[in-house]
Parts: sequence; structure tokens; C-alpha cells
Amino acid sequence: MNYKIAFFDIDGTLVNEEKVIPQDTIDAIAEIKKLGVEPVIATGRAPYFVKPLLEEVGIESYVCLNGAYAVYKGKAIYSEPIDKNIIEELVELANTHHHALTFEGDEYYYASEADHDYVFESVASLKVEQPGVDADFWKKAHIYQMFLHILEGEESKYEAILDRLHFIRWHSKAVDVLPIGGSKAKGIEQVLNLLGLTREQAIAFGDGLNDKEMLEYVGFGVAMGNSHPDVIPYADFVTTDVDNQGIRNGLIEAGILPKIEKVY
Repeated sequence: MNYKIAFFDIDGTLVNEEKVIPQDTIDAIAEIKKLGVEPVIATGRAPYFVKPLLEEVGIESYVCLNGAYAVYKGKAIYSEPIDKNIIEELVELANTHHHALTFEGDEYYYASEADHDYVFESVASLKVEQPGVDADFWKKAHIYQMFLHILEGEESKYEAILDRLHFIRWHSKAVDVLPIGGSKAKGIEQVLNLLGLTREQAIAFGDGLNDKEMLEYVGFGVAMGNSHPDVIPYADFVTTDVDNQGIRNGLIEAGILPKIEKVY
């Protein structure tokens, strides 16, 4: 297949546990650009946590907030905030159970509580700036995604709203909260439509539970060697891990980059 575009998750895919991009990954992306394959970020992260990485790896476009917001070469092309009535229901439930929320807009994000251990620990794992504190931020701005700071097993307390919101765990003390039907695949679809490309012309790399729909949607889905086990069935190929040329090896398997013969 003649692939025209490649989508890359960030955490565990482009960057390792230390949030460092391996040099070989940077080199591989530069090589596919020369071959006419456009690299695009596809992440659960918000725009304000994507831009520094874009410059480092030389990528101009991104699908972020798990598909709810997409930017192509500096211009926003897709935006789908969560309905405020649904957010209000979630806020009321979270208050009832004394759980903290983090609200993500397109320009900044705020937590509902100050000095909350679950908020601090989960956000710190991303190695980004901690959120501000504003329990009413959701009333003032478009919210594209939320973090609900709960332990594993506590999702059952939110059954009343799970027909409208989807939870994806990414930390022992946090889940992403998305509208039903929301996923990276939805944002990717918008980019492909803009460029007049088919899903079969796209390749994607990911490792987390929020990458399942994306890997299944594109023409060639690549799961990193360090992927969550539940992600593997959605991929066409399992490459090596992020620190062992995982991106390059996936691109070689897809036929985008040439196989490098070992020299003895």
C-alpha cells in the first residue's frame, strides 16, 4: 500500500517513560517526510502539551484531546466540546462521591480541587505543568476532555452516566472522560477528509487503551512493543518498544522505510 500519512501517539510511542524522544525516532520521522509521508500527532494530550514536542520532532499538525480537537498546519480544523449538561451531571456525581475532576479546554486546564493527591500524582506522571484550580472552569469555556480522579473499580459509581460518557484509564488514579463515540479515530477522520485521503492510506502507531479505535481505523495499525495487552488485537503489527527503534521497525514493516541490512 502507498501510505500518505502517519499518525503517532505520544506517551509510550514517541516518548519513553522519561518523556524523552529517542534520536532514532526523530530521524525516522525526518526520513518519511522526505519520502512524502506526512507525520501527524494523535494524542490524548491537550494542545498546550503538544506544541513543544511538535518543534522537537518536526511535526506541524495534530489530533489531540483524544480526537476532540484537530489542528492542521497551525489552523484548527475540528472542534467538538462535551455538552455542558452532561458535564454538569458528572460534576454532581463527582461531588457526591468526593472525587476530583480536571477540566481540559483548548488553551488551559483546571482542577476542581486544590492540593489533591490524585490530581498531583497522575498529572506529574506526564511531566507537565500542574493544572490551575477552578471548580467552575467548565462553565466558562469549551471542555473537550476531563480527567476523573478515581481508583480502579470506582467506575461503577458512575453507571448512571456511562451511556453518555466513556472512561479510559491511563493512570491508577485517573481516567480520561470522553463523550460516547469520541476517540482519536474521529479526529483522524477529519484530517483525512481535509486532505482527500482514505483511511487505507493512513498508518498509525500507539500503545495505550485510547489507541484501540485509531489502530483499527487506519489502513495499517502498529502497536508498540510496550503496549497494553488489550491493545494488541486491534493492531496489524506489533513492533519493538519505544526505546528499541519501535517507530522505525513499524515503518519498515509497512514498507515506508527500507529494511536496513546488518553489516558484519
